[in-house]
Amino acid sequence: MNRKLFVLVSLFAILMMIAACAPAPTATPVPAPTKAPEPAKPAATTAPTAVPATKAPEPTKPAATTAPATQAVELRIVWYNDGNEGEVMRALLDKFQAANPNIKVKMDTVAYADLGKILQPQVEAGTPPDLARVTNLAQFQGFYLDLRPHLSNAATWEANWSPAFLGALRKADDKTGLYGYPTQFTVSGPFVNRTLFTQAGVPVPSDTKEKVTWQEWVDAAKKVATATKTPYAVAIDRSAHRFWGPTLGMCATYVTGLTETKFTIDTPGFRNAANMLVGWHKDKITPLEVWAGGGGGYAAGNDFFVNGQLVFYFSGNWQVGQFDKLIGNKFNWDVVPNPYGDCGSTGMPGGAALVTFKASKNPKEVAKLVEYLTSDDVLAEFSAKSLFLPGSLSLSKKGVTYASSNKQMNVFLKEVGKLTPESYYLQFNALGQTLNPEMRDRLSQVITGELTLDEAIKRIQQKMDEAAAAIKK
Repeated sequence: MNRKLFVLVSLFAILMMIAACAPAPTATPVPAPTKAPEPAKPAATTAPTAVPATKAPEPTKPAATTAPATQAVELRIVWYNDGNEGEVMRALLDKFQAANPNIKVKMDTVAYADLGKILQPQVEAGTPPDLARVTNLAQFQGFYLDLRPHLSNAATWEANWSPAFLGALRKADDKTGLYGYPTQFTVSGPFVNRTLFTQAGVPVPSDTKEKVTWQEWVDAAKKVATATKTPYAVAIDRSAHRFWGPTLGMCATYVTGLTETKFTIDTPGFRNAANMLVGWHKDKITPLEVWAGGGGGYAAGNDFFVNGQLVFYFSGNWQVGQFDKLIGNKFNWDVVPNPYGDCGSTGMPGGAALVTFKASKNPKEVAKLVEYLTSDDVLAEFSAKSLFLPGSLSLSKKGVTYASSNKQMNVFLKEVGKLTPESYYLQFNALGQTLNPEMRDRLSQVITGELTLDEAIKRIQQKMDEAAAAIKK
């Protein structure tokens, strides 16, 4: 076996030496390609033949006519609801977004009771929303965004709002900043039961006379109550806010300048209004439960009006919605202009504002949104669908078409244009928050006999002096 293997190996070695001595075969030349051949469709069972590239392709360049997409901006609003106004606002914001696809607006809706607790730490940390709906206008003074440089026509925009409202958003040394607008106003004013006037055969005074005094209204209401055996002729909510309007009309002057912290309580106008209120109770023409009831705090007379027990009721436009529902067809009710005193007629403003914050990274877009929301058509739609009074001076003249209680709401809307500068100051000044409960509670003590009017005035004045001194510190 080993011998045969040796023979085979020897023969293989001889053959290899013979092959090495033979000439090399001539290679068949392959022509260089002149152009890239068309790619052939490979057979299903054959791997595709690679085609040599002749040149690397140029990188693709973007078309010169295509502009880069505008970067989207998101604005954030902190909002609270009293009723359906959040839904109305959202629908209007959707229209704004459709017209401005690069701007998105997010609404963070919170409970009103939590509003301050949520906003305060955000503002202090430098991370507030772009906009917020607030009722305490002075709370964030110094943190607001001045819209003036970003508005298309700042002078025209400014002229459409009460100077007193705009001033309430400014610090004492700021005379020009534009920081927001009122989303809605409330205005105090009177309601009357027209059915009772008709039954008594007594004309409604404002139907025949433009300027009706307080005394004329009280005299007419007393006649109606007597003729119809209605329990009460007149009532006013237990609130100094409600009481301030009548006192201003009767020539009370609480401040001599709209930048002062010195309040004066004892004036002939204040005494006349206070004696009128006390007299209603002595004459038993007003329900004792409102101003002299137990428990203290705010109290309204709306239940007496809804139940047909009251001829003339002084409250405000926020009652319209519930009166429309609760009274229904039980009797015919109406809103009449504020009564006059020797110094004119005014209600008291209230409401909320949409303010802007200077920490926003998108001030131009914020201003664009504010201009949209404050345009007459948009603000009128918001007001009509929310059953709110707009704070716009142009709409107070034009009017707004409401789906319900249109006549009554427009009477209140006209009152916006009659509001006095001092009425705004009382409402939006920080000291007004002290004066309101103090005056309310001391007048209640006069009505119940716990204090004389002189003693009440002295106590109110002392409280206001202390509050003013605390602010100066």
